[in-house]
Formats: sequence, structure tokens, C-alpha cells
Amino acid sequence: MLSSYLSSMDTKSSQKTRRSFKKPFIFAKNCVYRPMRQISNMERNQKLPVDRPTYFTLNAPPSLVPAKKYSDISGLPAPYMDPHTKLRFANAEEYASMQHMPSDIINRYLSVRGYTSAV
Repeated sequence: MLSSYLSSMDTKSSQKTRRSFKKPFIFAKNCVYRPMRQISNMERNQKLPVDRPTYFTLNAPPSLVPAKKYSDISGLPAPYMDPHTKLRFANAEEYASMQHMPSDIINRYLSVRGYTSAV
């Protein structure tokens, strides 16, 4: 009985066990992998109608999520903005340092951000 048990264990261990959660990624037989460079070359060489979308003509609609605001001084997420200088800041230490800045440095920070004043 022991010998039959051992022989059945040997045959089981020699066979690979298939686990469904360890399936390797395999392309389907009818699916051909093409890198982006090959796709772009194919689209450029074909005479496609103007209304047919390609990788380079697709336009996404504008995002509904508001843009994130970052501090002009540290680059951290900035929930606050100084109403006088229009600089964004993340914490009280940055606000204290902004109070002692000359106006030309403040204008440089605003120009880096792309802010144009209406004045």
C-alpha cells in the first residue's frame, strides 16, 4: 500500500499542475502585435479618408475634473492663494516667506506659472 501511494505521488509531482490564476499572457492566434512605430507608419502610408479616426487624429473632450493647483514656491498641492499677490501656497511657512518677497520676484513666480494680470 505504501509503495502504491509513493508511486502515485511520483506521477503527480512529475506532472505540472495547472493553476487558473497563473495563466501567462498570450496573444490570441488571430491577434498580431504591432508596436506603435509600425502602426504610425502604416497610417501615414495609407490614403485614409479625413473623417476616419487614427491614433494621431483622435481628440479627447475637455476634462470635467478641475485642474490641480500647486504651490508656486514649493510645488506641493496648494489649497490657499494670497489675494494680494495671487501666489499659491501650501502652508503658513510659505505664506510668511511670501510676505517678505519683493514685487519683482513675485512677478517672476507668476510669469513662470503663466499668470497674466488684468491690470
